[in-house]
Amino acid sequence: MDMNTIDAVVPTTDPSQWREGDAWLAGGTVLFSYGSTVLKRLLDLGTAGWPSITVTDEGIELAATCTVAELYDLPASDGAAHREWPALALIRPSCDSFVASFKVWNMSTVGGNICTSLPAGPMISLCAALDGVATILSPDGTRTVTVADFVTGEQENVLAPGELLRSIHLPAEALSARVAFRRLSLSNLGRSGVLLIGRLDPVFGLVITVTASTKRPVQLRFPADQVPDAAALATAVERSIPWPLIHDDIHGLPAWRRDMTFKLAEEIRAELLDESMTVSGDFWPPHATSPQPSTQPEISGT
Repeated sequence: MDMNTIDAVVPTTDPSQWREGDAWLAGGTVLFSYGSTVLKRLLDLGTAGWPSITVTDEGIELAATCTVAELYDLPASDGAAHREWPALALIRPSCDSFVASFKVWNMSTVGGNICTSLPAGPMISLCAALDGVATILSPDGTRTVTVADFVTGEQENVLAPGELLRSIHLPAEALSARVAFRRLSLSNLGRSGVLLIGRLDPVFGLVITVTASTKRPVQLRFPADQVPDAAALATAVERSIPWPLIHDDIHGLPAWRRDMTFKLAEEIRAELLDESMTVSGDFWPPHATSPQPSTQPEISGT
């Protein structure tokens, strides 16, 4: 979409240059989809030169400008493939949850998806579930906040005017845990109506992160010596997600989202505890009928 109110595109990463009427531009997939009648300048991060992905023993650093396509390739990269990080298996299903074309994947950024702060934002789901910590640049300096706390509501977050999301750090401790993923939508190629990610660690216990069905991420944490049974988990979900927090839009009524949150949370708990369980959802485990890339069997050459 053309935005005919724009007077200038300024290449910068300096928050002190921000002024009223400005917007940060990374991939621009949302900005140009919706357009604007009030913006005057775009502050272009295209020349920032930030390394998209940095892998160390401490974890993974994702630049806000890292594209979905780059993130999708991470599990098979030289820097990550040899790591004993089971949670790398979450990356491709999370990218699949965009249900978008390769054109979007090659432009849309991790930071843009988080800053747009939609309930169904899959980068919010992934980074919150792995205890990601966001680094924010502001005119007054630098601050950090967990991704789970970064999003405060539907299209609402903690960014003040002029502030810029610089990067997200995913700690090795979270990446080392066993994980489970569940996603549901009302149609095969629909926006996520419910998306839950769980992880289990013998030291840190059970963590279940609820997104898409709620207006902001909700995390349920259980110490290693207090991992719940089915009834205790249901009680915890009930207490942690009051009705006003459940999202309501064309992609799912609140009653359905609530019921499916209970269902998927129990599936995740059972899977991680090796109990009898069922599998609901689109992308976990891989299956041949899914339209998404990470679930398709590799075709050998002839």
